[in-house]
Amino acid sequence: MAGSSIGKIFTVTTWGESHGEALGAVVDGCPAGIELSEDDIQVYLDRRKPGQSDYTTPRKEDDSVRILSGVFEGKTTGCPISLMVKNENQRSKDYSKVAGYYRPGHADYTFDAKYGFRDYRGGGRSSGRETIGRVAAGAIAAKILKSKGINILTYTKSIGEIEIDKSRFNKEEIFKNPFYMPDKQAAQEAGKYLDECKKEEDSAGGVIECVISGVPAGIGEPVFDKLDAALAKAVFSIGAVKGFEIGDGFAAAKAKGSENNDEFTIGKNGEVCLATNHCGGVLGGISCGSDIVFRAAVKPTPSINKVQKTVNSMGEETEVSIGGRHDPVIVPRAVVVVEAMAAITLLDMLFVSDINQY
Repeated sequence: MAGSSIGKIFTVTTWGESHGEALGAVVDGCPAGIELSEDDIQVYLDRRKPGQSDYTTPRKEDDSVRILSGVFEGKTTGCPISLMVKNENQRSKDYSKVAGYYRPGHADYTFDAKYGFRDYRGGGRSSGRETIGRVAAGAIAAKILKSKGINILTYTKSIGEIEIDKSRFNKEEIFKNPFYMPDKQAAQEAGKYLDECKKEEDSAGGVIECVISGVPAGIGEPVFDKLDAALAKAVFSIGAVKGFEIGDGFAAAKAKGSENNDEFTIGKNGEVCLATNHCGGVLGGISCGSDIVFRAAVKPTPSINKVQKTVNSMGEETEVSIGGRHDPVIVPRAVVVVEAMAAITLLDMLFVSDINQY
């Protein structure tokens, strides 16, 4: 099975399964001499771990990270950094019936069609727990980016039909509610909406927005290695993501050129800048110096108790109700995953750009 790695210089390879002994990542290409501790990584993992509210799976996991290599006396050595998180609360028996049928909305059928084999315990490599390695690696990338004056702010823009109001946007509110919404009122409405979904034994999706500030102009390549294309690939590699847009995105299709174009102007410090940011910080695949703004559409949790039609291993049509411990909404825990993939992608492209300058 190929395709578990991403990056050209700052490379990340994730490993492990949902119900295996452990999961993790190997990060290569990290410069030597960077202060790094398990605490630096744990703060990111804590944002995605389960069991934090009534709106996440009740599976209890500490998701405590261990650094196995690549760090000595609190600093990176320049060698590959191996990260591990043990699985401690698996209940594989919850998935014993899954072996006999394909779960709607999951990768069961396509995995079987490709390999003639699948790990049905929570989805194996297709499980959301695979993102543990991404988040751990993303924490390292984000720390390096921050040292370069680049910061990433990621939050829930909407859950179902409940969307934040920009006039009520409050950055401090993001970590004060279980949905990571920067709008207290919208978060309260989202809670009521999800309570109804739970009563109906159903689930909800939503949209995650990411804003990256401090990125200099000139990052990215003009053809196949466009910055926005790389971000799209990275974000789309997250299992639950079904849509990606940057800047005005699909709204640009309804605008006129005069409305969509960002006029150039001279900033306070004499630098070239944009008067608006419809492009989302990227022009021609290369960063323009404005904030990079993109959104990811996340599908509803496919594992629901509501009865659905499917096909079993005998080729017979049947009905199923998915038991086990599942999130009624994936979005809040996916916020940090989107942030991690953005950090990994951007740092790698920064390193590539540095090499191309010589």
